[in-house]
Amino acid sequence: MRRLLPTPGADVDLFEAYTPSENFTLARLPWVRVNMISSLDGAIAVRGRSGALGGPPDRRLFNVLRSLADVIVVGAGTMRTERYGPARLDHELQTNRQARGQPPEPPIAVITRSCHFDWQSPFFTEATAPPIVLTVADAVAGPGSRGAEVADIVTVGETEVDLRRALTALGDRGMRHALVEGGPGLNAQLAHAGLLDELCLTLSPRVVAGDGPRVLAGPELPEPLEPRVVQLLEEDGFLFLRLACT
Repeated sequence: MRRLLPTPGADVDLFEAYTPSENFTLARLPWVRVNMISSLDGAIAVRGRSGALGGPPDRRLFNVLRSLADVIVVGAGTMRTERYGPARLDHELQTNRQARGQPPEPPIAVITRSCHFDWQSPFFTEATAPPIVLTVADAVAGPGSRGAEVADIVTVGETEVDLRRALTALGDRGMRHALVEGGPGLNAQLAHAGLLDELCLTLSPRVVAGDGPRVLAGPELPEPLEPRVVQLLEEDGFLFLRLACT
């Protein structure tokens, strides 16, 4: 992988290129990085899933970003659509995490208002790091009550998930670096709440058309964000943008 910006170079070390500043560890809220892929014409999925947009370079970066995070955050809709399983990292990535004082694999935190899950699915039963379910009081008293044996169920709102409370709950568990993998509705809510610190956007060399959602989907922001380009990498036609949003 080569760097195009800010200083051109070849054979980029992805861990060095994507390790966050140590300054984020001083904050109570986790530092929030969103990672998404988009076609050249703005589509984030083909026939409902993102896999057809990716390739080996994108998959390699995907795993590196996961390995750097303390927790992976995803909306329940994306978890179901993309058929999430537990986070799986190879031995080298696990060893690197342990050298940094992290557990071998990061837990996945799911944001949901309903807790309508199959609690016996591999996502819950085969995870080495028990999933965290960030949800509302009504769901905890209902469907969420059946998941306590396989997940950490956390109330972060009465009828709607309060994202600031959700991130605070993660921070209270010692998680300082949150990697958000969508969906677009969750991404937009984070932006509206001023909780989006960085966007890692992969531009896939694909054109899709259609009328699917974009990287952020929801009401228009009061004022457009003006992210700052931290770096731009390229491999096999894929462009990897790292954008600072705060």
